Amino acid sequence: MSFIKVAIAGVSSEVGKTTLLCELLRELPGWEAIKMTRGHYRSCGKDPHACCVSHLLGDEPLVRSGFLRTYASDKDTGRYWDAGAANVHWVIVTNEQVERGIKLALERVRAPGVLIEGNSFLRFIDVDFAVLVTGGMDTKIKSSARWAFQKASAVYLRDQTFDGAEKSSPGESLELLNSKFGRVGLKRSLPAYGASDFPGLVKRIKQVHSNTSSVTARLESGLVRLPRSGTQVPFLNDGLAAWEPRSAPDHLSTVGRAKGEQS
Repeated sequence: MSFIKVAIAGVSSEVGKTTLLCELLRELPGWEAIKMTRGHYRSCGKDPHACCVSHLLGDEPLVRSGFLRTYASDKDTGRYWDAGAANVHWVIVTNEQVERGIKLALERVRAPGVLIEGNSFLRFIDVDFAVLVTGGMDTKIKSSARWAFQKASAVYLRDQTFDGAEKSSPGESLELLNSKFGRVGLKRSLPAYGASDFPGLVKRIKQVHSNTSSVTARLESGLVRLPRSGTQVPFLNDGLAAWEPRSAPDHLSTVGRAKGEQS
């Protein structure tokens, strides 16, 4: 079954990733959600009853799905269910298991779309749309946000005030990210949404869903042939006027292989 993948990443903790994901679930009925949790075999230094998952780690990624295995009112996964998720998948992994864990979770998705919260998985899979949730100008940006910024389709800033300072604008947050992670002489031009622009973000995701569904239908009917995996294809990055090359995603190229084409 084909579906679209939307990533909800963040520049740091506590910037509103879960809140945004839940708000999107309410606007996208029937969608599923994935929560990525990375752990390690020692105390994380926080309250072990609140956050530590070391006792759940093993030689293979652990993926829990369904209401009975993922619902807890005080956890992010519980908030997903309360927001209307059709199913929730909780992925618990070590750093070395991220790729395998996200792929196992995606194999379980049966909805037309899935929202995935986290950053680390973006190093290993392509998504159809990625939202990078930012904070104010004083927010500490973690280094893992580099991958998220490079794959972001849009940035999102919840309206906040820090220490009595004036509110930062979404555009200012984008400029800050460009100054930290942008390539020399080349800035990323992305749509920048604030809380007041939330309906616009929802509309954009629905457009991506509609366009992707249309292409998938044509692929399955044999009307469109995709280049083999790894081929450079034009890709319109949101917010950019020019086309830029990107590799054909493996999950699309497999459509051709399923029909007997050489890869």
